[in-house]
Amino acid sequence: MNIFLKILLFTFFLFKTTSSLSDETKIKIGVLAPLSGENSSIGKQILSSIRMALIDINDDKIEIYPKDTKSDPNIALSSALELERLGITLVIGPVFYENLLHLQEVENITFLSLTNKTLDLPKNVISSGINSTSQLNTIKKFLKLNDIKKTIFLTPNSNYDLEIKKGIKDSKLKSFKKYDYDIEPTKLTKQIEKITNYEVRKQNLLDEILRVENSDDLNKEKKIENLKKKYTLGNLKFDSVIIADFDESLKSVITSLLYTDVSPKEKYIITLNQWFDESLLKELNTQPIYYPSINKNNYDDFIYKFSKEFDFKPNHLSLLSYDLIGLIYYLMLTNNSQEISKSFKTKNTFKGKIGIFEIKDNRINHQLNFYQINEGKLKEIF
Repeated sequence: MNIFLKILLFTFFLFKTTSSLSDETKIKIGVLAPLSGENSSIGKQILSSIRMALIDINDDKIEIYPKDTKSDPNIALSSALELERLGITLVIGPVFYENLLHLQEVENITFLSLTNKTLDLPKNVISSGINSTSQLNTIKKFLKLNDIKKTIFLTPNSNYDLEIKKGIKDSKLKSFKKYDYDIEPTKLTKQIEKITNYEVRKQNLLDEILRVENSDDLNKEKKIENLKKKYTLGNLKFDSVIIADFDESLKSVITSLLYTDVSPKEKYIITLNQWFDESLLKELNTQPIYYPSINKNNYDDFIYKFSKEFDFKPNHLSLLSYDLIGLIYYLMLTNNSQEISKSFKTKNTFKGKIGIFEIKDNRINHQLNFYQINEGKLKEIF
């Protein structure tokens, strides 16, 4: 079957008018989230988004069973076992990768975790977050569209670097060179200087100024004046930089690139999904900058609706939860409720609020949009 024919363009209005469930059938969905402790606000948002999805679906056959994890893997296991005893076979959560530690012991449940990590997942856990492969597939598309061939890849020494390297491998993204860097600022600057061959380019400029000064060139005063406006001299061996970083650490890397005379106006500066971080709009000297993400219009619509319903702003995990409820409900309408877990083990393509996503190999890969920030404004590229 053509893959595009398999894309299920479902909406919650369809759910309201279409049902193959018998009156006796109840859809039991477990939820594992931090409902107490330091991350309880995240749990509250997830439950609120699920509640909003249930209002949109408007079907009293759906039953939600929330259980607390307290962001503790042992408590997550205990709560999961309680859900298993209730006959529940499908659970949204846990939120954090660390809480997946013992869930392979709960063999009768498929967990739709909100993590974006995909390494070493238990066999009964599906990662539904925006993983590195999805992001790098989108970046790869942008590189191809713009005929960008010499890309360097900068990855921080962090607990996420193995995920990035797996994403590079899975997406088959070709880069000119790959570098790991230390996120400590003084070490970072030295590393960026080395990566960009800064000292050599700086010396090239000084040597050229001296050469022109000692020459008989009639226009040497003008040439020297122009040279002194520069910071370095010499071509860089790359035309784009992919920075696998976020927040202030990302800004530090870009600042170091600027210091070494790598201009975003001359080289493409690309990063990973920033979830529309508004602080990046204010960093005019780092622009243009590019990154993949979910559909911005859908995200804004969801935030507006959620905020109006609950009087506080949701995070992106709320949108993931909302979409997962819709997806589960659709699959249960079209499958035997006892076979629903198998639907997450086979290759399927769907469309939700986040956008189009594909279930494959115990994870959900998302087809993302691509954005540019330039002159303080966000623009969708594709």
